[in-house]
Amino acid sequence: MLLTTADGDIFATGRAPYSYRPAIKDISNRIILQVEIGGVLVEAIIDTGSPYVVCPPYFSEIIGLDSASALESIPFKVRGIDMRGNLYRVNVLFPAEEGDDLNVDATVFVPDQEWREAWGEQPAFIGLTGCLERMRFAVDPENDHFYFGPS
Repeated sequence: MLLTTADGDIFATGRAPYSYRPAIKDISNRIILQVEIGGVLVEAIIDTGSPYVVCPPYFSEIIGLDSASALESIPFKVRGIDMRGNLYRVNVLFPAEEGDDLNVDATVFVPDQEWREAWGEQPAFIGLTGCLERMRFAVDPENDHFYFGPS
């Protein structure tokens, strides 16, 4: 058991290190964590302002998503750019360096392929709605640790 609530209930069952640095085209530091999205290990920015997990456009090819399996097609603003893409349900795994890994059934936005060039080298984003809200999490900035557990 890694973290508990004041009542003694389990809060976090896993811990992973994170990097605190600017991402591509950023000037401010971000919490960047290694996660598996659809079985593919990627770096992702923890972004509590995002309503979804947001992946690069090429990701649909890598994990075998097609528009026929999409929940819906929507417009979505990514870093100030209006994009169109699809929402999917995809497993996001938070691998633990200590404790237990955590699987989250997440809502994932993947922009259409036409946005590939505009996306550039940006990492994925892990949003609050549709992912982080389905788990417990905490950040230890002194040690650069991200704690997580089931909600």
